[in-house]
Amino acid sequence: MKQRVPVDTAETTDELRGMARGGGLNLAGAVCQQLVLLGITLVIAHRLGRTDVGLYAQAIAFLMVLQTLSLSGLFAGLRRFVAVHAAERDMRALRGTTRLGLGLSAVASSLLGLGLYVSAPWLAHGVFHDPQLATPLRFVAVALPFATFTQAALAATLGFRTMKPSVVIGSVIEPSMRIVLTCLLLPSMGLTGAMVGLLTSNAVAACLAAAALRRQIGTHRERPTYALRELLGFSMVNWLSTLAATGLLWADTLLLGVFLTSAEVGLYSVATRLVTLATFMMPAINNAFAPRIADLHHRNRLESLRRTYQVATGWNVRLTVPIFAMLVVFPDDLLTLFGRAFTTAAAVTVILAIGKFTVVVTGPCGLMLDMSGRPVWSMADNIAGFVTNILLNLWWIPRYGIVGSAAAWAVSLLLVNLARVVQVWRIMGMSPFDAGVVKGAAAGAGALLTGLVVDQWLDPPHGFVVGVVALALAYVGLVLLLGITPEDRLVLGMLGRRFGWRSGAHAKGRGSRTEATSNSRQPAPVDHADS
Repeated sequence: MKQRVPVDTAETTDELRGMARGGGLNLAGAVCQQLVLLGITLVIAHRLGRTDVGLYAQAIAFLMVLQTLSLSGLFAGLRRFVAVHAAERDMRALRGTTRLGLGLSAVASSLLGLGLYVSAPWLAHGVFHDPQLATPLRFVAVALPFATFTQAALAATLGFRTMKPSVVIGSVIEPSMRIVLTCLLLPSMGLTGAMVGLLTSNAVAACLAAAALRRQIGTHRERPTYALRELLGFSMVNWLSTLAATGLLWADTLLLGVFLTSAEVGLYSVATRLVTLATFMMPAINNAFAPRIADLHHRNRLESLRRTYQVATGWNVRLTVPIFAMLVVFPDDLLTLFGRAFTTAAAVTVILAIGKFTVVVTGPCGLMLDMSGRPVWSMADNIAGFVTNILLNLWWIPRYGIVGSAAAWAVSLLLVNLARVVQVWRIMGMSPFDAGVVKGAAAGAGALLTGLVVDQWLDPPHGFVVGVVALALAYVGLVLLLGITPEDRLVLGMLGRRFGWRSGAHAKGRGSRTEATSNSRQPAPVDHADS
């Protein structure tokens, strides 16, 4: 184990400030992305109904799984090694790493896309017993190379510790173009129109991602060096881990398509979309945190890493707790937004929300293992979770339908994330839990009780409206009553700067910037995050 370097408060402050800058931009992008994806589901649900929602969900599941296969773990590999080479100012190795990552993923995605295109009719008829699925699968086959290239290129830009390309292209432009095209083409082309929107938006995003990465790397005459063994050694282990994690997230959708009808998959898909909306803020924080793990661990700044880990977990909890409370208290009312036929998925929504909350409260523990160079542990966790999920789905879907699938997913997530927390603690001596996490959970529990009381007291629709307002007010009041930490004030100040607010925290943050820079014992890499 590396010897700990004594804590540098100024450095920790600087890292939190940088994470807040990137996290603030990511947060804005995540809001846009999740609202747009929710909008696509709403449009398909109201225009076409549950069956087409199910077909679209199964097609997206194929895209996600095959994209993970195509990347071969190179998303994490590019993000980690670009961050390391940028910190060392080794442009030759950096250029070689990006060329290898983009080239390998492009070849793999093209081959897998070709295989899916040819086998789509057989999969639709012989496996999923729904001939209508063949056309969406063929659109996914053509879109796969574009989607994979976009993810690889944007992963490389994250290594430069800038969130802007990933947010603007991946979270704003691509989903916005997709929903516009879906809305325009759906009335005349049906589900095919939605698939045309998916293909077109991914093709445009791939071109934009290539241009963004080119701008980050710049023009250098040095001959690139290729460390194929280093990149693949890390990436292949991470690939198994990511593939298992992706399977854990999407296997239930695919297995439901095998055992049940597309209409029932549609119900499940709407429930998962609502639950995903509750955690849209997590990637905003985690993507800003990930390259800092690699950088701080590489420079042996372990105490700064520990504090940043805890602050990231605390903000994940506090930004998502009130939304989870709403999902648990008012699932029927929220599902009505998609149509009354979807309210039968209320129990599924509650179970999925509870399972997903375990991911939030245990923090970015998987990233801690991956980005500190310990992907084998993460791989073992994800494979165990994936196998557990598959076995439980095979056992519970025939007996309990979509409720059984939701329970299998929730149990698997709980086991995986508890294992990760224990491993980070035993290996690195770091825990994600601090006062911020406890205060956020306590405020969430109080808000949940408030919502339950109002829901029992008032009948719909007044109960829903009044309950949401009361729940939100109770949460904010409890957060303020319990107090916030100095690190929270720092993050709030930088978020204020990102969104143009003016506050005392902001002023204080500006004042400490100079102090943090001048007092740092060891200069940090240049932070390209936009401020």
